Amino acid sequence: MTDQYREQHKQRLSYMPWLYHSLKPAQREWAEAWQRELQQQLMALETIRFGDGCFVAPEAKLFAEPGRDIVVGNGSQIAADCFLHGPIRIGEHVSINHGVSLDGGRAGIDIGDHSRIAARCTFYAFNHGMAADRLIREQPVSSKGIRIGRDVWIGANVGIVDGVSIGDGAVVGMGSVVTKDVPAGTVVAGNPARVLRPRD
Repeated sequence: MTDQYREQHKQRLSYMPWLYHSLKPAQREWAEAWQRELQQQLMALETIRFGDGCFVAPEAKLFAEPGRDIVVGNGSQIAADCFLHGPIRIGEHVSINHGVSLDGGRAGIDIGDHSRIAARCTFYAFNHGMAADRLIREQPVSSKGIRIGRDVWIGANVGIVDGVSIGDGAVVGMGSVVTKDVPAGTVVAGNPARVLRPRD
């Protein structure tokens, strides 16, 4: 494998990280070494912990300070052009695709095991006040947190606001804006998102 091909393959993995776990043995050797180095650098610089078998694209931006930790569970993947600011807890075998923005505010974002977050989603676990007697930039900031259950599929370009919980096994349709809790095992879509049907 030429150096040029390897660099191209690294970019492929960055934007399609699910391919990481199906690499051939010869590819896996250099890819695992590459990932160990990247993850060790991030853990040395930020309050981040990676489990076993994780993938993080070098183009992703992860920021975590003491009290705003990022914890990534075993086998989870973070693709290119993502922005993550803790506190965030990502469960095991979670896929976060390219261009996703997650800001945990003070209360945090929690994503359950085996969930899938499609491209360009935005989760913001904080909010500004809107009182008319003060500038927006002077308003107090609140944070309730966002909770995503186990085996949840969030479609591309979904926005989720602070305070929302999404139940286990739910599916959120592409382009939805989620402003209220989503019951477990339901399919929701729209702006604002509403229940369409049971998942089964």
